[in-house]
Amino acid sequence: MQKPTSPPRVAVIAIGGNALVAKGQRGTITEQFANSRKMLRGIIDVIKAGFMPVIIHGNGPQVGSAMIRVDMAIDKVPEVPLGVLVADTEGGMGYMIGQSLINILRREGLPIPVTTVLTQVVVDRNDPSLERPTKPVGPFYSEEEASNYARDRGWKMIEDAGRGWRRVVPSPVPLEIVERETIRLLIEHGVIVIAAGGGGIPVYLESDNTLEGIDAVVDKDLTSAVLGQSIGAEFMAILMGEPQVALNFGTPNRKDLGALSRNEAAALLDQGEFAEGSMAPKIRAAIRFLDGGGRKVIITNTDNLLDAFHDKAGTRIYA
Repeated sequence: MQKPTSPPRVAVIAIGGNALVAKGQRGTITEQFANSRKMLRGIIDVIKAGFMPVIIHGNGPQVGSAMIRVDMAIDKVPEVPLGVLVADTEGGMGYMIGQSLINILRREGLPIPVTTVLTQVVVDRNDPSLERPTKPVGPFYSEEEASNYARDRGWKMIEDAGRGWRRVVPSPVPLEIVERETIRLLIEHGVIVIAAGGGGIPVYLESDNTLEGIDAVVDKDLTSAVLGQSIGAEFMAILMGEPQVALNFGTPNRKDLGALSRNEAAALLDQGEFAEGSMAPKIRAAIRFLDGGGRKVIITNTDNLLDAFHDKAGTRIYA
């Protein structure tokens, strides 16, 4: 493995877990593989344009499904804690995305190595969110189903941006990427890295500086910002279902946003223009990345990704 003669232009690309489970699908492995191949086409265009991507993915539907399996098998096999389920989904989804990307690269005649790095993310063991679950995971339910789960299983349920009801779990703020130097070295040697899947495996530091797991799910967009800062990424792209961010989404007064400064985005966030559980975390992650030295954040869908890199599509937030 030869180190490239010039430093790559690194772009952290964050993909939502829902990108692999389309609306109306059951989320079978076959469906998720097919969605992976479709979603990666935009990233291939970015690679051809000379950018080195570090791919981070969410795992909301996948870890939610894993939690349901654990709950249903509680009297048959030992319980698996949430932190370990995050690691399980990080490996499984890394396999799906990695294999799909390798196959596309081979068909395109691009001999670029790809690997998945199981990534631990340090959080504060006293983070207040551990006592107040807010992170939606798993499938969407009707209000009646959500009420039944809350009553029968003690789940905390919320209505998620008009799309239905979902279970919520703790989501502490990411502070540090444990494997950052490993990821940096791989990038410097021309390897495409899939890292911090599901926001990474949450851990905290003991008094002797050793690591211990914790049961939570970290927001993948905030983790993307922290990882981007750690490896000196120039750009961050957050992929979603819509082509760009919009104010008054879902109303006749919808206003699509193109180019924004960091301060303009922060002002809109402070004014409550972005919904929690959907767009607000993405804007916070964008601000964090820019404040840490990043040049530009793109928020768009996979079809418009390359045009957004060239300032022709999507929502672009500049430092």
